[in-house]
Amino acid sequence: MKTEFTMEKTFDPKSVEAATYQRWEKSGAFVARRVPGKKPFTIVMPPPNITGQLHLGHAMDSVLQDALTRYHRMKGDPTLWLPGTDHASIATELKLVEQLASEGLTKADIGRDAFLERAWKWKEQYGGQITRQLRRMGASCDWSRERFTMDEGCSKAVREVFVRLYEKDLIYRGDRVINWCPVCKTALSDAEVEYEEKHTHLWHIRYPGEDGSYGVVVATTRPETMLGDTGVAVNPNDERYAGLAGKNVVLPLANRVIPVVADDYVDMEFGTGAVKMTPAHDPNDFEVAQRHNLGILKVTHDDGTMNEQAGTRYQGLTGAACRELVLEDLEALGLLVKIEDYDHNVGTCYRCATTVDPLISRQWFVRMRPLAEPAIEAVRNGETQFIPQRFEKVYFNWMENIRDWCISRQLWWGHRIPVWYCDACGEVIVSRDDPTACTKCRSHTLRQDEDVLDTWFSSALWPFSTLGWPDETEDLKYFYPTTTLVTGYDIIFFWVARMIFSGLEQMGEVPFRYVLIHGMVRDALGRKMSKSLANGIDPLEAVDAYGADALRLSLCMGVSPGNDTRYLPEKMESSRNFANKIWNAARFVMMNLTDEDVGIAGRELALPDQWILTRCMRAVSEVSQHLEDCEHGLAAQKAYELAWSEFCDWYIELAKSDLFEGTPERATTVRAVLRYVLEVLLKLLHPFMPFLTEELYRNLPGYADQSCMLSDWPAYDASLLFEAEEARMQGVMDLIRAVRNLRAERKVQAGHKARLLLRAAPGWEDVLTWAEPHFKRLSAASSVTLLTPDDPVSDKVMSAVTVAAEVLIPLGDLIDFDQEIARTRKEIASMMQEIERSQSKLNNPGFTAKAPPALVEAERQKLIDNGAMLDVLNARLADLES
Repeated sequence: MKTEFTMEKTFDPKSVEAATYQRWEKSGAFVARRVPGKKPFTIVMPPPNITGQLHLGHAMDSVLQDALTRYHRMKGDPTLWLPGTDHASIATELKLVEQLASEGLTKADIGRDAFLERAWKWKEQYGGQITRQLRRMGASCDWSRERFTMDEGCSKAVREVFVRLYEKDLIYRGDRVINWCPVCKTALSDAEVEYEEKHTHLWHIRYPGEDGSYGVVVATTRPETMLGDTGVAVNPNDERYAGLAGKNVVLPLANRVIPVVADDYVDMEFGTGAVKMTPAHDPNDFEVAQRHNLGILKVTHDDGTMNEQAGTRYQGLTGAACRELVLEDLEALGLLVKIEDYDHNVGTCYRCATTVDPLISRQWFVRMRPLAEPAIEAVRNGETQFIPQRFEKVYFNWMENIRDWCISRQLWWGHRIPVWYCDACGEVIVSRDDPTACTKCRSHTLRQDEDVLDTWFSSALWPFSTLGWPDETEDLKYFYPTTTLVTGYDIIFFWVARMIFSGLEQMGEVPFRYVLIHGMVRDALGRKMSKSLANGIDPLEAVDAYGADALRLSLCMGVSPGNDTRYLPEKMESSRNFANKIWNAARFVMMNLTDEDVGIAGRELALPDQWILTRCMRAVSEVSQHLEDCEHGLAAQKAYELAWSEFCDWYIELAKSDLFEGTPERATTVRAVLRYVLEVLLKLLHPFMPFLTEELYRNLPGYADQSCMLSDWPAYDASLLFEAEEARMQGVMDLIRAVRNLRAERKVQAGHKARLLLRAAPGWEDVLTWAEPHFKRLSAASSVTLLTPDDPVSDKVMSAVTVAAEVLIPLGDLIDFDQEIARTRKEIASMMQEIERSQSKLNNPGFTAKAPPALVEAERQKLIDNGAMLDVLNARLADLES
């Protein structure tokens, strides 16, 4: 019985995507369920910022995670993809400050409470925007478990970790040189500083000796900071400065006497080998100052302008203006010895790109060395593995050279540091709950620390805080540790490293087994997408233009772990064309199916059936293995090849003869095989193209209430592997390709038929006889004749040799000799004219003497090339006339 066929003629993503997603979500298909005794597959989504618009990096992240999630769900693994968003302290606060500025207001004008009210309203307004966008991309995450880094549970986890680390003396407050952003007006961790090479200068400045001697010349890239110098350092092994350590010099402009110290830190090859010490504005100088008891003098305000310690002449100036005046004053004093060009890396704020100032400041820090060591070992011994492995080097380099992590930020939006100060007795109280009285003197005059924690402090807890920690929830016990983390290489030290040491410290176990690193999506020219280049691509515009599946496939095809990819419109078009190809092929299959065409067991299979089933099983094996290995590009490519190159281009074409001209029994078998392979194909493509495959799957007879997403992943069936038959069919296909190539060489029109003469290779006679209808249909053969090895061929022929046979096509069948001779003579005449024109030019002294040499040489080469082509044309004419 044949059900009425109602499938649309063309695939319209817009009419399918929203309704399909709503059906999935409403049905609870994304909700993870704990199954005792079964190992789960768990991914936590890298939480996008609430300030965010979906960009191609998010799209790449989403597609890779979703493909793995859908694959494991279909495999039958209890699968959790846990979504959420990040409060993004600095980014969100900057947006809010801009919003206030547009109203003529500042943070100080409205106060902290009103500012936080605005922040929460912002979160409500924009926080769900990016998750709605992810839905449009087809993200099949468990929205019932969606989290936010500042929700009640995550906030509880943050306080718990802070208190635990403080109690273990792994969090402390101290005065250290930190990275300071004068625009954001907050401290930054080392990971939040991005370096870019800048062309600047190295200024050589003489510091006169206290005793009236010449003194010493130092080299610096930041002359304005010399106002905060408290010493000069030389290397104890530097013979140029033997005997100088222990003496004093006079600091120019400030006229302060400062000591010269000897320290191994000094690089004898840099500059003059003598280095000015500015402990309040350089972390290395700070360490030297600690060893030699040098003073610490801060000469800038938080906004980067010079303070009163810089002296009245320089107070209030910006850093740039102060530098200019300092250099002018030094030159006037004759103390600016030399200026040389110098290129070096300058730290900038990762949010606003302002040059970062190293600055002495009282901040909260995490003591990193005790936390880093077990995290290094966990990756070294394979508890957590990077894919690809080369990114372990980035991880090790960061962790092995790590400094204490500055976790306090001078912001209002974020997790406020859970520390209170008693104004009555000075007690410092660190507490999980807000205290109402001093634990020491019982006073109620408590004041909470003004700062908030670094955003990455809460993000570092994401794999377990989102599962309910510190409570022992069922989700935590079942889904932790998670399986795979998918992220970009740019946040290995920002986030990945911190999650690993946090998981080990709090849970005693790594937070994930695998870290899949993907590259950056660049523009068509290979440039990073940025606002300044105006080359960014809105993924949702691409979805509107091409469909979500086309974007998803284009972000996977040809992409390998860790490597950048380019966004190419032609790649999007190719993916859309592929979707249309699959739609049309599936529509053809379904137009011919009946409700009884289910199952291939017990059917008598012909050679094409055996070939496509073998290719199908190989694809099942390879796509499955590639997804297990997180090789999305290889998995997508294999599914694509099965779909386009094998099923559409070959099997469907081979099947048409049997469908329309074969026996009823044969037609039934072909329909069953078509349906079987189409089903497998839709499942293999589903992780990459969920909307298209879901729509087609539900159009299969009897499947209207089924879901491809919830179907079983195709099982590899060795009984459907027919290797000998596969080789035979491949031989027939290679022969058809050879005929097509011969015809293409002669530019024979598609409908023009020609005789096909085959001299079969030993053992191929029966297969070639069977394949005669396919040769006629797929290679435009008017007839097929099998020749014996001794059969003569009187006609002039074109030939090719394949594993199955020598292919011969009478040339007279392919071309009209009189027409071809006339056309070739015309080409010869045209070519001779071109040659005469070139010879005339080259024999003209006016051309060879006055024209640019490159133009003359090009004309000579053209004459040579045309002469060679004329020889070919003459040979072809002689061949035709013979």
